[in-house]
Amino acid sequence: MTRCIFYGGKGGVGKTTCAAATATQLADGGQKTLVVSTDPAHSLSDSFEADLGPEPRKLERGTAPSLETDSKGAPELEESADLWAAEIDPETRQERYEELARALAADLRSAGIRLDDDEVERIFAAGTPAGGDEIAALDLLVEYVDSGDWDVVVFDTAPTGHTLRLFDTPAVAGPFLETLGSLRGQARRIGTAARSAMLGPMSMFGGSDDGADLEAFRDRLERSRELLLDTERTEFRVVLIPEGMAIAESERLVEKLRDAGVRVDRLVVNRVFEDPEDDCSRCRSRYERHTERVAEIRETFPDLEIVTLPEREGEVQGLEAVESISSRLPEEG
Repeated sequence: MTRCIFYGGKGGVGKTTCAAATATQLADGGQKTLVVSTDPAHSLSDSFEADLGPEPRKLERGTAPSLETDSKGAPELEESADLWAAEIDPETRQERYEELARALAADLRSAGIRLDDDEVERIFAAGTPAGGDEIAALDLLVEYVDSGDWDVVVFDTAPTGHTLRLFDTPAVAGPFLETLGSLRGQARRIGTAARSAMLGPMSMFGGSDDGADLEAFRDRLERSRELLLDTERTEFRVVLIPEGMAIAESERLVEKLRDAGVRVDRLVVNRVFEDPEDDCSRCRSRYERHTERVAEIRETFPDLEIVTLPEREGEVQGLEAVESISSRLPEEG
């Protein structure tokens, strides 16, 4: 049964780093792991210094000596950890749903099926289906998890506001799907000749071979909700930095996630200043401020596991840098 780990929080706090480090640790522990970015910023490619796209790509890693030796006494080499990565392009997949809706509406009109103004408005609100970018993420969530290809899927989610919409999307998309279902029902009630005339364009909704069947699409969204709320296999981890506003926002996020029934067990405090120089008063002041903030975080979230990660110079880029962060994370089960 594939596990899911989501990392979320305010933009710029290091969610990508945490997701990449967790995935690396899991892969090093022998679990086939996929880390996925649903953040439009697409910084996962930067973290791994690899060209990533929506198709999972195995990350090449150097082999390392194991404790075993061959017949000549030389150390054997372990196989590279089974670490895969992908980045979702929300805009491309969002366009897919917009095109499906527009093609359906055009063909219904050409077949003489009347569309009420409110139905048209529901389909084309803001020019795209409501929650289109989150729909794209959820669509791939189900695809990745239910494929059975990975033991764990780690998601680097978008910033807080988008994250909350991500969990709300099945409900948000409901009216859009209901309208399309109603329109398709009208199409099925027209004559055989009219149905044949629009068979080609409508085939994207009429069969499951191309994966775009409306019922299958709706089922995938419902399946995504089941996965998100399955506390046995899905966990959400919040990332923040030791600042007052970040603490308050994280408190709201944890509350909303738990109200929705999402499991939240761990909070990662990133970029904590450590080891100040004795002769640097500014460094000492910053160290004391961060120490106070971490203590405040522990008091604010007494029932959460609190993990701290040190501040680093520059960006965390490349597998070596990611692995150095993973060594600071608690060992994954």
